[in-house]
Amino acid sequence: MSRGPALELPRLGFGAAQLGNLYRPTTDEEAGGAVSAAWDAGIRYFDTAPHYGIGTSERRLGQRLAGYPREEYLVSTKVGRLLLPGPGTGDDMANAFAVPDDDHVRQWDFSEAGVRRSHAESLERLGLDRVDILFAHDPEEGPTQQAFDEGLPALARMREEGLVRAIGVGSKDTAVLLRAVRTGLIDLIMLSGRYTLLEQAEAAELLEECVRHDVGIVAVSVFNSGLLAQHQVPDDATYEYAQAPAALLARARELAGIAERHGVTLPDLAVQHPLRHPAVRSVVLGMRTAAQVRSNAQRMGTEIPAAAWEDVAQTAEPR
Repeated sequence: MSRGPALELPRLGFGAAQLGNLYRPTTDEEAGGAVSAAWDAGIRYFDTAPHYGIGTSERRLGQRLAGYPREEYLVSTKVGRLLLPGPGTGDDMANAFAVPDDDHVRQWDFSEAGVRRSHAESLERLGLDRVDILFAHDPEEGPTQQAFDEGLPALARMREEGLVRAIGVGSKDTAVLLRAVRTGLIDLIMLSGRYTLLEQAEAAELLEECVRHDVGIVAVSVFNSGLLAQHQVPDDATYEYAQAPAALLARARELAGIAERHGVTLPDLAVQHPLRHPAVRSVVLGMRTAAQVRSNAQRMGTEIPAAAWEDVAQTAEPR
């Protein structure tokens, strides 16, 4: 199946998981303020998924984008988890979202019918007539073989039909992403962690294959679950949502020292680092409030001295 010209993505995208109440509730005022601030900051790429708050993120994002010209922004969402009538367990914190799940539950489905149904239901929740990008979401956590045998070919057919402009796979699993790139079907991957200021070794082969197959990368989780998110690295900093190991704390502090010497901050380096690789086309950051949006936009716009990157390149990644 033929792939069209590469979809041009902005350097910075808005990750809307927090609009689905990731970890804690996001108020309607916070959600509205965040999207408005993103637009004012020039952000024109918004990423969401049915998984985020059992549809809450898609509904909130769509409501808040409704006032903007549709031709001026890009939206990506995901397939693989259908939202079916409940009842659930009462709340969704087991999946990290502070929403009730009384009415709907998730069900894995990477069949062609499931992928097309997921797409149609996402459009309804978003209130849009189209999305620009569809990612197969976390196939390593669900029916992986079905995702490759049925899901990716279905997405490719939807691209051929003009239903979406680009397709891809979103995951933190480099082996799954490598396999997806080598199918020759996809345009993009959404890589969670694994290629950050802190660590690059695990993604080395994947990035080489992305260049070889002309597959673009959307980098997410670039703060490594919080370890790179502050100017100074606290003792209780987290990595992969747990206490950061001593070796990684030490490396993060070394990188923070480099940033300080060159008049920038550790988060500035973390946000911009992935874009230094030719395969990385966008960095998507989760944003809950207008203040977070403005801070992230400033980080992306900060000028990093070349000498800072040279010093970063001299540091050794922990093994």
